[in-house]
Amino acid sequence: MSDDKIRRKLTSLAAALRQFHSALLDVARSDYEFAHGKVQNPFELFNLVTTHPDFQWLRPLSGLMATLDEVTDEKGLILTERHVNDVEHALGLLFAESDTRFQEFRQGYARAAQDPKVRETEGRWREVLSSLEA
Repeated sequence: MSDDKIRRKLTSLAAALRQFHSALLDVARSDYEFAHGKVQNPFELFNLVTTHPDFQWLRPLSGLMATLDEVTDEKGLILTERHVNDVEHALGLLFAESDTRFQEFRQGYARAAQDPKVRETEGRWREVLSSLEA
């Protein structure tokens, strides 16, 4: 697969993961607001997402997305199958029951997975990911 094709597919995956992350964040925000009251503005939400324990479970996915954006945005970097394999591996670890490092993420994800928007956006990124393997 050519660098250009890999870059397009990884960029599509990054966009799909952002939608998934947004859906997860909506669920986490709703849970937070139920327990603590309404989040007043985007600045308060940003502060909560970056510092409050109720949002900590989202951070591994946020970090993976930031790394993916850095890789796809880096000028002069030739993307290869290795980059695709790295992303697949990182996502696999995030969702793998056997990896205890991301247990908190999986617990938060399990709570959020009942939400239709979460299921829909998860289906999209998984579809893009499977197209990378083709």
